[in-house]
Amino acid sequence: MKYYLAPLEGVTNYIYRNAYHKYFSPMDKYFTPFISTNQNISLSTKEIKEILPAHNVGMVTVPQILSNNANDFVKTAQVIRSYGYDTVNLNLGCPSNTVVAKNKGAGFLFHPEQLDRFLDTIFNETQMKISIKTRLGKFDPDEFYALAKIFSQYPMDELIIHPRIQKDMYKNKPRLDVFSQTLGTFKNSVCYNGDIFSVQDFQAIRTLFPAVEHVMLGRGIIGNPALIGQIKTGLTADKAIFRDFHDTLYSAYQEVMFGEKNVLYKMKELWFYMIHMFSDGKKIAKKIKKCEKLSDYDLIINDLFEAHDILSDSPGYRIVADNL
Repeated sequence: MKYYLAPLEGVTNYIYRNAYHKYFSPMDKYFTPFISTNQNISLSTKEIKEILPAHNVGMVTVPQILSNNANDFVKTAQVIRSYGYDTVNLNLGCPSNTVVAKNKGAGFLFHPEQLDRFLDTIFNETQMKISIKTRLGKFDPDEFYALAKIFSQYPMDELIIHPRIQKDMYKNKPRLDVFSQTLGTFKNSVCYNGDIFSVQDFQAIRTLFPAVEHVMLGRGIIGNPALIGQIKTGLTADKAIFRDFHDTLYSAYQEVMFGEKNVLYKMKELWFYMIHMFSDGKKIAKKIKKCEKLSDYDLIINDLFEAHDILSDSPGYRIVADNL
């Protein structure tokens, strides 16, 4: 079994990936937040920081591209290749309404003929391996039966399937019936992505799909960074390691971000996912949310690690996910 870290905009940046890789069970692949193509074929400073080799030492990192223009994709991939990468990932899964409105991400899935022409060009002209991360469709999971026929024509490195439609966003349950019925369509490697928040969730997917040997985790890992270790060993999270992980992130964000508010925003974003690992998590979450100074934040976090335990049966991010 191989494990991948899903790209989550604003969270799984290079600082997070490096801290995770240092303290927890390493991922077999890390996917960067998407790089959106533009006519100038230029990468922003933020995007360059994500793919700099110096920021990805010791990790297998795959840059992700968001695009519906084949020529822009090919040229952007060439830029990424110049940084030493041999593989890129095409984002056909982002459900954000602002992205979908531009017929990108999961919005591109509703235009199968245009998507087919796009794939034909990028697979013929890109001098790199290409993997694809996709949803089942935009409005109806049955859209995926036609999409699967299109995908099966191309020599992709891997197909990562999140079995929801765009309109689901992150609500409802993954459409495992469609995933199961189309799994045999693909000759290439298939990776499962979606709603793995616990060891039990992983085991259920493993039992249902024994032929699937790759899984991608996003919100489940952000909510419980020790989850892969728990899957592999059965051991619960170590609070001392978790504290070191937090302090490394916190220190790094203070170095690269300007102003207390920006650092606090970043840490609050992480605790939105992680706080449910701890006893009295809801009470502490309210304190963190109201916090306006780093000095106050420090006091709250010190109390959290000194006086509260990590739950042995932590529900992790599922509490939040079920209410999104």
